[in-house]
Amino acid sequence: MSAPRRCPWAEGHELLSRYHDTEWGVPLRDDRRLFEALLLDGAQAGLSWLTILKKREAYREAFAGFDPEAVAAFGPDRIEALLRDPGLVRHRGKLESAVGNARALLEVRDEHGSFGAYLWAFVDGAPRQNRWETPDQVPSRTGTSRALARDLKRRGFSFVGPTIVYAFMQGVGMVNDHLVGCHRHRAVRALGGAGR
Repeated sequence: MSAPRRCPWAEGHELLSRYHDTEWGVPLRDDRRLFEALLLDGAQAGLSWLTILKKREAYREAFAGFDPEAVAAFGPDRIEALLRDPGLVRHRGKLESAVGNARALLEVRDEHGSFGAYLWAFVDGAPRQNRWETPDQVPSRTGTSRALARDLKRRGFSFVGPTIVYAFMQGVGMVNDHLVGCHRHRAVRALGGAGR
């Protein structure tokens, strides 16, 4: 039995393949899971996604299971402790950003009812279904990711440039960027507006 065809970026390591096959592109609407994705995408800036996946469990432990209310309460002493944690990307700006983003997320939640409701409004509540055939057709940013990045920054979020935001949108299923030849394209497309 031959291996399933995957998007090329997901080949070469079991962690990448598993993430691609079970999570990437699946619509997420749960605020805690969306916060996890935002935090990890911000941590990835300048690094490989594999590096972040290898550190994911350490992030889960260090950031209170990605509970935005708990992370929003982190103070300077907690940041200093995180900077000494070898399981994390020890970059002060990224760690402080995670705390600031948790606080901004809570404000968005208060205004919109949930962080998910706010985010999904940028794609009219349903995933954008793309039909890319080759990796070079997949954009690194779009007009929507630029608009969302601008609005997130206006609301006090950081490490949310349009490229990071587009990677986030791909990961949480706001867009389906599985290549049409990938075994996950049709399965993710079938999810439509459903999600976790």
